[in-house]
Amino acid sequence: MRTALVIGTGLIGTSAALALAGRGVRVHLRDHDPDQARTAAALGAGTDQEPAGPVDLALVAVPPAHIAATLAGAIEGGLARGYLDVASVKGGPRRELQALGCDLSAYLGTHPMAGRERSGPLAATADLFEGRPWVLTPTRDTDTEVLNLALELVALCRAVPVVMDADAHDRAVALVSHTPQLVSSMVAARLAGADETAVRLCGQGIRDVTRIAASDPRMWLEILSANPGPVADVLAELAGDLDETVRALRALQAGEKGAAELEDVLRRGNAGRARVPGKHGAAPAAYETVTVLIGDQPGELARIFADAGRAGVNIEDVRIEHATGQQAGLIQLMVDPAVAEHLAATLGERGWPVRR
Repeated sequence: MRTALVIGTGLIGTSAALALAGRGVRVHLRDHDPDQARTAAALGAGTDQEPAGPVDLALVAVPPAHIAATLAGAIEGGLARGYLDVASVKGGPRRELQALGCDLSAYLGTHPMAGRERSGPLAATADLFEGRPWVLTPTRDTDTEVLNLALELVALCRAVPVVMDADAHDRAVALVSHTPQLVSSMVAARLAGADETAVRLCGQGIRDVTRIAASDPRMWLEILSANPGPVADVLAELAGDLDETVRALRALQAGEKGAAELEDVLRRGNAGRARVPGKHGAAPAAYETVTVLIGDQPGELARIFADAGRAGVNIEDVRIEHATGQQAGLIQLMVDPAVAEHLAATLGERGWPVRR
């Protein structure tokens, strides 16, 4: 791939453009807002000048509602040898293109499973897709050259290709992406009118659950509007669990039996969480946590990581829980259980307050 046209210079489009430009591809940028395209160009994502002729690849990164029309216009204009989109839904746009009578041999629907709470070109990074799944949804009509272009794009962005059926993809993202967004927003909405005393008690659990609730509502309305059926199906199953849980809690409140029903949903939650892929996509691993009190001063994180390195211990994962009203927090270092005691002892010897 030598040339590409990125149509839509938001977070995903600009991030892909940065990755391609950084690996020697001449990237042209187009957006309905010329200022946004100029911003992406100023960041090093390419040029906002139109290409002189057809490019190798046209990458459409516009909201789902505009995917089909934008692709149809690009295909009709002969802008590229191959056409991809990066929308978070795949079945609907393909059916819309078919209804418009487009030749779909040069088109392949894709979806990089990466993003951030922030949007726009200023939030873009060239490494956004590194190590992340990038779904490809080819059909029997997809030209081999276009599939190869898609695979090259994924490789240049250092992502991991995953081939799926378009409708299967939409059901999958309803479960693992779209429904969690709504549930996170619903939980966070409870905080909007909560008493200030209750809000001040927020700890890491509520922060984890509500993190993605900070996402752009307009963007998510577009995504959910493009995949309403599969999301509603998952929410209906969730609603069944919620109804059963409410009944169990009311029973306990009345002094009746309900613990078994609560234990059932909690254990099914354990089973589901255990299926979430672990580090580097491997099977989940059981780590032991070494918790250390750490001051909120420059250089403290670097110092504790350096001390762990001197102990010969690899930190598998890390979390920080900030202390309320104090310039300190608890850092949780997840490590192989076999080295947890050694790490705790070494950090203690180096003056770190280790919590056991």
